[in-house]
Amino acid sequence: METISAKYSQFVMPDHINVVGTLFGGQMIAWVDLAAAKVAHRFLKGSDVDGAVTRTIDKVEFKEPVYLGDWVNFLATIISVGSTSFTIQVDAYASFTIQVDAYAEGRHSDSRLACVATLVMVAVKKDTDGNYNKIEHGKSN
Repeated sequence: METISAKYSQFVMPDHINVVGTLFGGQMIAWVDLAAAKVAHRFLKGSDVDGAVTRTIDKVEFKEPVYLGDWVNFLATIISVGSTSFTIQVDAYASFTIQVDAYAEGRHSDSRLACVATLVMVAVKKDTDGNYNKIEHGKSN
């Protein structure tokens, strides 16, 4: 089975921070969805579909806090394939690059697994009325 994966990165800025000084969980989920969309696009390339949409986010586990000034590096991998849908695992690794403020004291630059999520995406195609419908993607993994 061929491994299909994609990488995606985001830098944590002040508007991404919650009241306790860490990355807002909803922001992490939005970035996880973007990482999943990137691998979905790669997986569906060459098929007769118009794209894919998120069906479910089955599981999200926040493992380590992410701070202002961290880079979050995502690795999205297709882990199973159905006829219209496919399951993606996204691992998000945070790494500290520069000391921004007091939150950064004592931190180091090693990458740490910050979040793991599992999503299901469904292939879609636009019909003549402009509506998107689920469609078999014709891909296997």
